[in-house]
Amino acid sequence: MKHIIFLISPFFLFAASSFITPMEYSSQLYKNPRGIGCQHCHGENGEGKIVANYVEKKQKKSFKGPAINKLDYNKFYIALSKRVDGMPRYFLINKEIEALYLFVHKNNEKEVKNEK
Repeated sequence: MKHIIFLISPFFLFAASSFITPMEYSSQLYKNPRGIGCQHCHGENGEGKIVANYVEKKQKKSFKGPAINKLDYNKFYIALSKRVDGMPRYFLINKEIEALYLFVHKNNEKEVKNEK
């Protein structure tokens, strides 16, 4: 019995790893990386978003989540790896950062094709 389980276990591992596509995984990660989704501050596709409007010293101001869908990978990685005011610290591993980068850049390839 042990030998049978040992022989079929790679099939279960393969099935588990291909259960969802990379884009499905990255989408879910973007929507809920560690309790609060990226879309709340950076928009549905990383285009940036106004999070709140407020008044300070009688002047109207806005707190904005910056656009992240045009950042190159190095800037994107650094932004997720260091402490930034207003940005939650998610403690993401490299594979998660790569998945998030894939998600926010999914439309960039389409834009390049449409421009040609």
